[in-house]
Amino acid sequence: MFRIGEFSRLTQVSVRMLRYYDAQGLLKPALTDPFTGYRLYTAEQIPQLQRVLLLRDAQFTVGEMAPLLARWEEGAVAEGLRAKRRELEEELERQRRRVEKIDAALEDLAGGRLEVHCNVVLKAAPGGLILGLRQVIPDHFCEGRLWERLYDFMRREEAEPLPGASNLALFYDEGQREEGVDVEVAVRVSRMGQSKEGFVYRQLEPVDTMACVMVRGPYENIGPAYHAFARWLEAHRRYEMAGPSRQICHVGPYGEADPEKFLTEVQTPVRLRA
Repeated sequence: MFRIGEFSRLTQVSVRMLRYYDAQGLLKPALTDPFTGYRLYTAEQIPQLQRVLLLRDAQFTVGEMAPLLARWEEGAVAEGLRAKRRELEEELERQRRRVEKIDAALEDLAGGRLEVHCNVVLKAAPGGLILGLRQVIPDHFCEGRLWERLYDFMRREEAEPLPGASNLALFYDEGQREEGVDVEVAVRVSRMGQSKEGFVYRQLEPVDTMACVMVRGPYENIGPAYHAFARWLEAHRRYEMAGPSRQICHVGPYGEADPEKFLTEVQTPVRLRA
């Protein structure tokens, strides 16, 4: 048997971490001397420690590790690793998008065109029958999953979208949120169907006065469109916001491969101040 210092040197894991794994129940010493309190380990425990290190390096939390270690022989770890891989790939995509934003901002700064100016137009927005899926998602990058689920449901249920720009996203959070975004993705449909599995047919209420901004190019341009609306609202103090914003995709990734050709309409209900 090896005392904790010896085991630390042999495994290249610090004494502090070995004590931590002990406290968390991930790797208990083979024996604790009742008189000295020394933790004693055996060489047979090295494979168990290697499992802990594998999960640690894959960025599993301690809470996630325990059930996987307990069911390691049942193959649970493979399922857990695949799920973690998807999670990390999504995080890489979010970081990639952030890098792209930084690169675009640097280019705009160099060209003296950082500000994006958009025109705000007031118009009425019609109501109508929609099929929607509302969910709180981790962040805006996850909205695409909801669209995939909605389109899959429409194919299975043979729900027919209205021609033209029929899809819209409605945002219900009172303020802008980077995490825990309450969003409903919806498509205008031609006939009523059965609501189930979280997919809901309902009537979208018409809006008498909607402040609308057309955004050309990739979705990264949508943020500046909201800034343009804020400037417009500040300049037209007789108006105030009157409900959640929505986004209508006129040209998007399902029909156009080039993001520079995307066309998105950002709509926000407004009303005259009392």
